[in-house]
Amino acid sequence: MSTLVILAHPNLETSRVNKAWKEALEQHHEVTVHDLYATYPDFKIDVTREQQLLVSHDRIVFQFPFYWYSSPALLKEWQDVVLSYGWAYGQSGTQLHGKEFVLAVSTGGPADAYRPDGYNRFMMEELLSPFRAMANLTGMTYLPPYIESGVRTLTAEQLELSARHLVEHVTEVHLIRK
Repeated sequence: MSTLVILAHPNLETSRVNKAWKEALEQHHEVTVHDLYATYPDFKIDVTREQQLLVSHDRIVFQFPFYWYSSPALLKEWQDVVLSYGWAYGQSGTQLHGKEFVLAVSTGGPADAYRPDGYNRFMMEELLSPFRAMANLTGMTYLPPYIESGVRTLTAEQLELSARHLVEHVTEVHLIRK
């Protein structure tokens, strides 16, 4: 199964976890890592190229740090221009039907901050629901996300384990579907 990882991190060199994830994913022969900020520093997205990348892969992964309860700006711009009506959704927008969709998200705060009684007051599943809705609208199968919380305090060993677990998560063919 071919997997396209759409990486969206505006400061990848300063991110221990997303950088480690990227490096680990690049070692897997069936994974293509596509760094949006490296490719489009000017935010001028080549829609045709991006759509071709999507069509040529079976599983799509969005990898990003959780910013203000969403993704970084370039990933949102990418969604706005690439996932167009008549291509990704709408009556004739079936190009992504049957593909699988996975999120790989890092948070600075600990996991217990993302609970109704926690600091952020919402579960991660609730906060990520717009991505689930996007997958639904575009005909993709939403698979369980990979979420690494508290990344600011990960030890080197935990970071290595996180990268290994992410690779396993996004490359497994038999992920449990939600």
